[in-house]
Amino acid sequence: MGVCYKTAWLVKHKLLEVMTQREEKRVLEGRVEIDDAYLGGEKAGKRGRGSENKTSFIAAVQTSADGRPMFLSLKRLPFTKEAIDTWASKSLAATSCVFSDGLKCFTGLDGNVRQHETHVLGGGREGVKHPAFRWVNTMLGNLKTSISGTYHAFKFTKYADRYLGEAQYRFNRRFDLSIILARLTRAAALTIPHPMAKIRLAEECR
Repeated sequence: MGVCYKTAWLVKHKLLEVMTQREEKRVLEGRVEIDDAYLGGEKAGKRGRGSENKTSFIAAVQTSADGRPMFLSLKRLPFTKEAIDTWASKSLAATSCVFSDGLKCFTGLDGNVRQHETHVLGGGREGVKHPAFRWVNTMLGNLKTSISGTYHAFKFTKYADRYLGEAQYRFNRRFDLSIILARLTRAAALTIPHPMAKIRLAEECR
């Protein structure tokens, strides 16, 4: 790694870490769409859910009363009932009305929200076009297009949290882009310093 590249890489990941930390306490409320998704999967091996070549995460979108997307939450975690339960207890308001597919792990939402409505979907176009998941599917499509179009590659298993945190930070602060840079600069100044050694630690150490 050249000196200039190493410096640029470090600054970028420091900023990604700031964005991720600023979004860690995000709580969605009201109507929320949730879906499971993956990053990676380019290598040969098992396909679909449970692939060892993919990094699993969930996407949740809070929508307004008139159906517009408001806030986004992206979290890397395994698709287990226990993991979903832990995430929901921190990231969803108890008054939320949540819509998910029939994936078994989403039963972990029960008990954390006021209403949990499941839809058993078929694969392919039918599932993607279901009106209950319009915005979460749109956000996932935009996210994957943005990542593949911006980055040639990165270590999903190691740095997924930061890249997901970046996407979440940008989306949730899109309402006033004129101040987003100033807010990020202030947040960076207030965040505990992260030296190279800490930045390069695997995300599993969080």
